[in-house]
Amino acid sequence: MTRVTLDAALASKLMELHFPVELCDASGRVLGRFIPMIDLSEWEEITPAVSDEELDRLAKSGEKRYTTAEVLAYLEKL
Repeated sequence: MTRVTLDAALASKLMELHFPVELCDASGRVLGRFIPMIDLSEWEEITPAVSDEELDRLAKSGEKRYTTAEVLAYLEKL
């Protein structure tokens, strides 16, 4: 991939962004899109509050379970 080095002013503007933007020339023609890197170190992982015991109980309950394909096929019939 080719690398383009930005001047300090543009780099500073891009570093302030927290959402994707389109980069345009003076006439408004879209040259590309910029998607900022996200620092995930500040985020906390979200996990379901389901214990291993609860998962085991659900697995042994005998309740009918559906595959993704079965659910999609059902939804397409609606």
